[in-house]
Amino acid sequence: MTAHDLRLSVFFPAYNEEGNIARLTEEAVETLQKLVREFEVIIVNDGSQDKTGEVADGLAERFPEVRAVHHEVNRGYGAALRTGFGACRLDYYFYTDGDRQFRIQEIEKLLPHAPGYDIVTGFRINRQDPFPRSLNAWSWNRLCRLLLKIRITDINCAFKLYKASVFHKVKPTADGAIINTEIFAKARIHDMTLKEVGVHHYPREVGHQTGASPLVIFKAFRELFRLYRTLHKEL
Repeated sequence: MTAHDLRLSVFFPAYNEEGNIARLTEEAVETLQKLVREFEVIIVNDGSQDKTGEVADGLAERFPEVRAVHHEVNRGYGAALRTGFGACRLDYYFYTDGDRQFRIQEIEKLLPHAPGYDIVTGFRINRQDPFPRSLNAWSWNRLCRLLLKIRITDINCAFKLYKASVFHKVKPTADGAIINTEIFAKARIHDMTLKEVGVHHYPREVGHQTGASPLVIFKAFRELFRLYRTLHKEL
């Protein structure tokens, strides 16, 4: 099987991304038409307070491959990812965030590895985030390596490709930012195979970051220790 034979579901979790989601979706449709046999694009509007939902519905009307799924209220990053995974219908699942800090065109780097691995995950080349956010990410990766034995360069890089079969065994439950850690920890328990690929990272051009608030960070570290207590006998 080659990349051109793949049937691919792509989704974007989006919270207050009215300035980004149209361009990202248009780029995705244009890119995927050239790369894979069949695809769908799903916009997960996580209770946005701006016009993200309206823009998403308009895109679904414009493009037959696009669907919009809405949370009535903001439920959190993990909940948005779980909704996206649940909405996917094809053989492979890919997601990237709705903020366009990654370029969807670089999915071409991941697709050739899809048949041979359960998970293909990006890692950020020259990460374009403020120092406190980068420091938090470094600390998170080190702690996950220590507690959960997850030896991955960039756990929360929002550029990931999965075989649909991963989620026959891995059942994520997190509503918050810990969801990627939970998936990797459970995938490790099930001896799933993984490939890392470098992808470029860009400064946010439109909108504001929400994932680096002190409350979000505190909750993530609290949930990490809770996950460790739940899984440590299996790791």
